[in-house]
Amino acid sequence: MPGDNACMETHELAGIAGPLYALPYAEFVGARTAAAKEVGAGGSAGGDARALAAEVRSLPKPSVAAWAVNMLAAHSPATLQEVAELGTAMRAAQSALDAAALRNLAQDRRQLLSGAVKTAKALAAQQGRAISEAVATEVEETLRAATADPGAAAAVQSGCLLRTLSADGVDVVDLAGAVAVPGSQPVSGTRAGTVEGATDAGPVDVPRAERSDRAARSEAAGRKPPAEQPRLRAVGKARTTPTPSAVERARAALREAEESAAAADEEAGRAASDLAEAKTDTTRLADETRELRLRLDQAEAELKGARKRHELAAALARQSARAADRQRRKAVLARERVLRLGNTPEE
Repeated sequence: MPGDNACMETHELAGIAGPLYALPYAEFVGARTAAAKEVGAGGSAGGDARALAAEVRSLPKPSVAAWAVNMLAAHSPATLQEVAELGTAMRAAQSALDAAALRNLAQDRRQLLSGAVKTAKALAAQQGRAISEAVATEVEETLRAATADPGAAAAVQSGCLLRTLSADGVDVVDLAGAVAVPGSQPVSGTRAGTVEGATDAGPVDVPRAERSDRAARSEAAGRKPPAEQPRLRAVGKARTTPTPSAVERARAALREAEESAAAADEEAGRAASDLAEAKTDTTRLADETRELRLRLDQAEAELKGARKRHELAAALARQSARAADRQRRKAVLARERVLRLGNTPEE
C-alpha cells in the first residue's frame, strides 16, 4: 500500500541519515553525496531508488551547535538520557508545585549542563572541529530546552538535529525543521568510540559517580525514571496551546523567582552597607592624608629654615675660630716681647 511504502522509505532514509549525522562535520557533504549515489545505483527494496536518492541528497547540513549535540547522541548517549530524565523530574516538581525540589533540580541541571557542554567540546575536538564559546552557549541552550519539553529531549537524542532549540519555560519547544528525519535513531559509538565512516575517538561521558549522585537527589525529590524515553513523533506541527499545568509551572517558577529576588535584595542590602562603610573609611583616610601632607609641607619648610640657620651658624663659628686664633698669636707675641724687655738692662 502507498502508506506502507512511505513508511518503509522513511525508515530507510532514517537508517541512512543516522550514520551521516554522526560523521565529523567536514565529512558530511561528501558522505551525503556518496550515499545518494550508492542508493541510486544499487536500488532500494520497497521504494523508488531515485526518489530515495533525492531525499538523501536533500538532507540538510546541521549547524555547528546541532552537530555538537549529535556528537553527544552518537558518542555519549547516557549524557542525553540523563538530561531527559532530569527534565522529567523538573516537570514533575513543577506540576507538584514543589519549590524546594525544583530549586535542587535546577542546581542539578546547571551542573549537568556544564558537564554535558564540556563533553560536547571534547567530542567535537576529537572529531576535528573545535567549537567556540558562542557555539557552546547554543549547545547549552539546546540541552536546557531538552529538560523543558519531552519532544525536545527526543529531538536531541535522535542524533539528526539540524538546528538549536530554545525554551521559554512556559510554551512547548518549537521543533519545526529541527530534525532531519522524524523517528530517526542515534548511531552510538563502540567502546573504541567509532561510528561507521567516522574517525576514531575515545568515548567521553559523565562520570558514573556524578550521575548516581544526581539520580539519588532526583529520586529524593519524588522522581521515578521513565521506563521508556519518549521519541520524536512529528516535526513541523503547529505549536500547542499551553495546558493548565503550564500555568501551574509558571506560578511555581514565579515563586522561585520571587524567593531569588528577595535573596538578591538582601545581598544587595549587605553590599550597600559595605559600600557605605568603605565610603566612610575612604573619606576619613583622605582627610588624614591631607592633614599629613600639610604637616609634611610645614615640616619641610621648617627643615629648610633650620638648614639655613645651621649654615649661617657654621660660617660664624668658623669666622670666630679664626679671630680667636689671631688673638692667641698676638698674645704669644706680646708675651715674648715682655720677656725680651725684662731681660735687657736699661742704660
